[in-house]
Formats: sequence, structure tokens, C-alpha cells
Amino acid sequence: MRLYAIFGDPVDHSISPTLHNYTFGKLGFDGCYTKVHVREERGLRERFLDLRLQGINITIPHKEQAFLEADEVLGIARQIEAVNTWYLKDGKIFAYNTDAPGFYESVRHFLFKRPLIIGAGGTARAIALYLKEQGFNPVILNRSGSRLEFFKKKGIEAYTWEDFVINHYDLIINTTSAGLVDENLPAPKELLERLFEFADYAVDVIYNRFTPFLALAQKEGLQIKDGTDMLLYQGVLAFEIFTDFAYGRREIEGIMRESLKLATA
Repeated sequence: MRLYAIFGDPVDHSISPTLHNYTFGKLGFDGCYTKVHVREERGLRERFLDLRLQGINITIPHKEQAFLEADEVLGIARQIEAVNTWYLKDGKIFAYNTDAPGFYESVRHFLFKRPLIIGAGGTARAIALYLKEQGFNPVILNRSGSRLEFFKKKGIEAYTWEDFVINHYDLIINTTSAGLVDENLPAPKELLERLFEFADYAVDVIYNRFTPFLALAQKEGLQIKDGTDMLLYQGVLAFEIFTDFAYGRREIEGIMRESLKLATA
């Protein structure tokens, strides 16, 4: 049996094991997927190998460290410098970022032109660079300036709360963990309310939870969306990698949608 897991802190809320294990069962694949609570930033590689895992998904706050500890980084993940998927093959850890295409697939039906991304971690990097690749000009807004240099070097506008000037952004995206296990907002309420005056859509990458960010956006009349579809699409892509592309994407998606209904019921 091949073993898989999700590494993160926190990780209790994750429904990825349900999605993957249900799909393994339906397809007759001999695999098992679990959760591993990993607090330490360093040592991901050692933990991964000690547990004899075949593949993992990586969530907050380890995506950038996972980039550094992989043997080979593939695709857009090289530009993002953050990964959310590892796969062990021929004794090497191959790293991918399925967050980026997963997010885009989940919002491509929205009619947006100017996205604003709150946060500057690995998920923000993935979304910003992928949107830029698709022809958009995303803007980053973060509490502090310590992580903004990465975006500026990539030609992406990036601001702190202090130097940010309100503009017209039609899609507001929260990539922070604010609201995941608390009632916090990802930015000051007054700032968010002013942003929502001009926006049409608000998306939170947190899934299966009606966060304070989404509640405020809905109150201001925006169309809202949580991270459930992003989780689904990135999970489909990760499943392809975990099973050496042995199954069709549409087949995987159909089964994972069934499991998603069970997990969120």
C-alpha cells in the first residue's frame, strides 16, 4: 500500500484525507491518505522520509520551506518558490504547486479584471504569479513589508496597510489564515469595507467555513466564494501526480466531487 498525507499547522480541519481515500477506493488504487500535524518549519524532508510516504500535500505555513527541501521543483512552482505537493519517485522528491491552477479554475467564471490579494505567503505567491501569467495585473496587500520584495522583483505591485492607496479592485482574495480557527479579519475592518465598496467578488482560500471576511463581504453585497472548489481542483491535480497519471482528470474530478459532498454534508 502506498501512503500519503497532508503536512500543516493547523491540519485538523483538513478534508483532504476524505477526498483522496474515497477516490482511492472508487478507483481500486491501493493507497491511504492521512493528516500529519507538523509544527516545525525545518525538517520536512526527514519527517517525510521517516514516515515512508509516497506523496504529501503541504499547507500553511510550510510551502516555502517545502520548496527549499525538495530535490526537483517542476513547472510554475519554480517561479513561485513555494510548493504544496511532493511526490517520491526513483529516490527523489519532486515538488509541484497545484494551488495556482486550482485557484484559477475555481474563479475563471467570475468576470473580473483587477484582483487584489491579501497576504504574502506561499498561496499568495502562487495565485499572484499564475494570474499574472494569465494576463492579469494582481496587487498584493500585506500587514508588513517583510515579504513584499519577492513580488516587487516579479513586477507585481505590493503594499503594506500603511502605504496602500484605495483603488478599484473587482476581486478581493484572502490568502491569509485569518478566520481559519478564530474570528479575525485579514485586514482592518475599515479598510476592507472601503475595498468592498468598489468590488464585485470576494474569495477566501479557507474552505468549509463561513469566515468573518466572507461574512463582511456578503453584508456589503459582494458575490462570495470559499476555497472549496480550489481545494477540489488542486486535489485533482495532486491525485494525478500521486498515481503517476494513471487516471483521467475528468474521472478523478467526478469521484472527488462525490467525496466532497460527503465531507461537507
